Amino acid sequence: MVFKGNVTSFSAPGVVGGFQVLHSHAPLLASLKVGEVKIVEPTGVEHRFATSGGFVEVRENKVILLAETAERTDEIDTERAKASRERAQKRIAEKGPDIDIGRAKTRILSGINRLKVAGVN
Repeated sequence: MVFKGNVTSFSAPGVVGGFQVLHSHAPLLASLKVGEVKIVEPTGVEHRFATSGGFVEVRENKVILLAETAERTDEIDTERAKASRERAQKRIAEKGPDIDIGRAKTRILSGINRLKVAGVN
């Protein structure tokens, strides 16, 4: 569990588009893609997470996020993210028969997202 508490806003990267959940939101079940999840507490404090997909359920003013991965901005190892992105780009460029192109593309997107959420280009 990376966060539990009261919030005024929850924003996530839905597969069919980004969305925001506020108080009294209609029930919702959504798939997530690689992107940024943002949570705003009643005090105005923002929490940002780099995620690599998952699912969100909204019901009775509760949001449950089941993410494949979720890293807070202060937990992101930017050097590791850059290295992972570069390894995946190299594997795609090699075009070997044993390369899983889909997995490599996902790793590239995840690395780019982690760097973006961390504020590094």
